[in-house]
Amino acid sequence: MFETLKNAWKIPELRKKLLYTLGMLLLYRFLCFIPTPGVDASYIAEQVNRISILNYMQIMTGSNFSNFTIMAMGITPYINSSIIMQLLCVAIPKLEELNKSGEEGRKKIAQITRYLTVALGFVQAVALTIGLKANASNSFFSLITIGFCLAAGTALAMWIGERITENGIGNGVSLLIFAGIVSRFATSFAGGVVNFINNIGSGNITGILGTLAVVIISLALIVGVVLVDMSERRIPVQYAKRMVGRKMYGGQSTHIPIKLNASGVLPLIFASAIMQFPETILGFFSSSASNWWSDHLGSSTWWYIAINCLLILGFTFFYSSITFNPKEMAENIQNNGGLIPGIRQGKATVDYITKINSRITLFGALFLAFLSLLPNIVYKVAGVQLAFAGSSLLIAVSVAVETARTLESQMLMRHYRGFLK
Repeated sequence: MFETLKNAWKIPELRKKLLYTLGMLLLYRFLCFIPTPGVDASYIAEQVNRISILNYMQIMTGSNFSNFTIMAMGITPYINSSIIMQLLCVAIPKLEELNKSGEEGRKKIAQITRYLTVALGFVQAVALTIGLKANASNSFFSLITIGFCLAAGTALAMWIGERITENGIGNGVSLLIFAGIVSRFATSFAGGVVNFINNIGSGNITGILGTLAVVIISLALIVGVVLVDMSERRIPVQYAKRMVGRKMYGGQSTHIPIKLNASGVLPLIFASAIMQFPETILGFFSSSASNWWSDHLGSSTWWYIAINCLLILGFTFFYSSITFNPKEMAENIQNNGGLIPGIRQGKATVDYITKINSRITLFGALFLAFLSLLPNIVYKVAGVQLAFAGSSLLIAVSVAVETARTLESQMLMRHYRGFLK
């Protein structure tokens, strides 16, 4: 990766894109320190530590949510709007037709997503302000002001992400999330180094071994995430030869790649939100009921680990069922004159692709469950607290790998262009 950055820096076009991306990320991080008017940030930080479901917002925005800056919502409303539109495009035929109508249709879907992002950001900001009692006066004007400030921050973050995607390197929205996660990693890393030095000075062998164990586990998880993220199952496809006029087309062999973890981080987010939602609701009405839930079904209990694992498995298969269509894939292969060697066309091809996808989805679901629950299991068994959540690690590593791939592909395209010239 460092060699790729070194080679890219020597190319003027890519150096300009890298500087543009870094500049926009710095602008985003600068905006993360602008406070929202009429909000007590210290009180919000206390509420974030008390209400576990808000940790999701912390993951996506770094420390912006606990500080309740104008970037407190971050890019989260845009992600939620994109997921909602993706599901609606499957459920509503008119939107599905618009999505498949080409570039103009996709532009309209993107425009609807932007409007939905701003509206959702405003409603979510006002609701969180009222629910967390972030504004002491709770007057109508104060709530509207806070809602507009946070919605404007979300719109600005969305604009920065789109500009990075268009003029920079990689996916802008993913890089904004990556910047927030890495900022938290940097703080945790600095604290870990200080604790390690203090343990060496005091001769605390247990503390030294615990720090080394955390480092080893973290490195192993990063390697595992990279391997799974880059792995894919390739289904071979053979296309028959056909004559068109005096020319012969086809006859080549190719493959259909299916990623091992096609669902990404969504199952982790959904499962975590569902598990933390009851405790949050109970905390608003009864502290005793919230404490009971935390003692019996909190993140440090085995029941939480088991139920969360089942939810991740369920959401992974659900996401695969709505995004992967074996029948449509089999029809496309047949319409283009192709076939999978050893498999008959039609229903046999559909069953074969379905079987492969089911096995890959099961592996991806088990990997996500292991990644999500490992910090809880390590804390439960050894009493060692890892400095990251599984979802944040998966997002950070996946974005870094995808950005490196994008950079390599642009370098390769430039070499081809130079060769053709």
